[in-house]
Amino acid sequence: MFSLVLHSHLPWLANHGRWPVGEEWLYQSWAASYLPLTEMLTRLASEGRHNLLSLGITPVLGAQLDDPHSLAGMHHWLGNWQLRAHESTDRALAIRVHRAAASALDTFETQWRHGGSAVVRRLVDAGTIELLGGPLAHPFTPLLDPRLRQFSLAEGLSDAQTRWGTRPNGLWAPECAYTPGMEVEYDAAGVTHFMVDGPALRGDTTVGRPVRDSDVVAFGRDLQVSYRVWSPKSGYPGHSAYRDFHTYDHATGLKSSRVTGRNVDSADKAPYDPELASAAIDRHVVDFVDAIRKRLRAESARAGRPALVVAAFDTELFGHWWFEGPVWLERVLRALPEAGIDVGTLDDARSRGYVGSPVELEDSSWGSGKDWRVWAGDAVEDLVALNAEVVAAALDTVDKSRDNASIPGQPELRNRINDQMLRETLMAVASDWAFMVSKDTAAGYARERAHVHAHALREIADAVNQGHDAAATRLAAQWNRADGLFPALDARRLPSGRR
Repeated sequence: MFSLVLHSHLPWLANHGRWPVGEEWLYQSWAASYLPLTEMLTRLASEGRHNLLSLGITPVLGAQLDDPHSLAGMHHWLGNWQLRAHESTDRALAIRVHRAAASALDTFETQWRHGGSAVVRRLVDAGTIELLGGPLAHPFTPLLDPRLRQFSLAEGLSDAQTRWGTRPNGLWAPECAYTPGMEVEYDAAGVTHFMVDGPALRGDTTVGRPVRDSDVVAFGRDLQVSYRVWSPKSGYPGHSAYRDFHTYDHATGLKSSRVTGRNVDSADKAPYDPELASAAIDRHVVDFVDAIRKRLRAESARAGRPALVVAAFDTELFGHWWFEGPVWLERVLRALPEAGIDVGTLDDARSRGYVGSPVELEDSSWGSGKDWRVWAGDAVEDLVALNAEVVAAALDTVDKSRDNASIPGQPELRNRINDQMLRETLMAVASDWAFMVSKDTAAGYARERAHVHAHALREIADAVNQGHDAAATRLAAQWNRADGLFPALDARRLPSGRR
C-alpha cells in the first residue's frame, strides 16, 4: 500500500509586512499551491476516487485561508497578477500567465471568496482526503512546557472541528518533532496516529509502530521514495526542463526561464517551454511509480508481509517551489492505481493492519540531523531563552489571574485578557522563527516577529500583575485586533498549574 502525506503550513503573515517576506508569501503559495491542489482533488473526487492522500493543514494556515483581510488581499493579488501579465513584452509568456491568472481568479471568486473552510470541508465530506490536525500556531512541541503543549494541541483539534466539521484523529506534529511522553498526550487528546521522519523508526517504515506503551501509531516517511521528489540535494524539481524558481523578470515579477542547468547564470537561462516540461513530468511520473513498485516488492519480500510506503512532503513544494508539481501530482495519483498499486490514507493503513510491534521512539524531528538542532542549536540560543521566558511569564500570570478570580462553587468566567496572553505566547514560540534563523532565510524578520509577540505578552502581563485591569483589558483588545486569529481560544481550558 502507498500513502501520500502533504503538510500545509505557513506562519501567520497577515498585517506583518508584504515584501520580500510577509503576505506575498501567503498569496504566492495560495495561488500556486492551494488553489491548484484543491482543484485537482475536486476533479478526482468527481470521478468517484476516495482516500487519495492524508492532508495536513495547520490551524494557523487554516485561519489565514478564512481571514477576511487575507481573502481581500488574495483577491487583489490575483487581479494584480493578471495585470502584470499584460505588462510583459514576451507575448507567449503574457498569454500563459493571463490564462493562469484568469483561471485562478474564477476559481477563487466562485469557490474561495468566503474562505477556505468550505473548500476543504467538501473534500473531507466526500472521503477524498484524510485531514490531519495540529497544535495552534505550530510550536516546536518537545521544547514547550507540557501544560501549554497539551493546551495548544487540544485547541488546535477543536479549531479543526469548528472549521472543517471534523476532529482529526491523525496528526502532523510541527516539524515531525517528538519527545517521549507525547504519545500519552496524543492518546488523551484522541489522536490515534501521527507522522515522524523515517530515521526515527530506524529506517523501517514499512508499517506504522505503536509508540512505547500506548496504542498511538507512528508512521515514518520513506526517505528512499520521498527523496526522489525532493531532498536536501536533489529531486525532480531541479530538472533542466522545469521552470526556474529563482529567475524572474524584475519589471513584472514573472518567471520566464527554465532551470537549464545547475551552474547556469540567470541571464543565460533558456526560455521556458511548456511542452518540454510536460514531457519531463511524464518521465518523472513513470520513474516515481516504478520506484514505489520496486520498493513495495523489495520491502514486502524482506519483511515477509505486505509493506507500506509513505511519501511525505510540504504541500507548498507542489506549485510554489516546483511550478509543475500540481500537474505531476495529479498524473501520479492517476497512474498509481493503473499500475496496480493500492493507494490509501494513513488512517486506512492503520485500520487495515499495516501496524507492527511497538517502538521505543526517542527524541527526533525531520530537520537537519533528524534531531532538534535547528530549533535548539547555538544559532537560535537567544530564541530558546526568549521562548522559555515568555512561556513562564504567561503561565505564571494566567495561573495567578485565574486563582484570584476563583469563587468557590461558581463556574469560572471567560477572561479575554488571559486568552490574549496565551495567544501571543503561542505566536511567539512558533517553530517557524527558529527555523528561519537557523537556515538564514529572512532571519531578521523571524526574530522581529518573535519579539513583537513577546513584547505583546509582556505588556499585557505587566498590566495584569500591577493590578491595572483597565489597561490590561485595553492592551489585550488592541493586540487582538492586530492579529485576530483563533477567536475560540479559551484560557479556561489550560490545564491547571496546581499540583
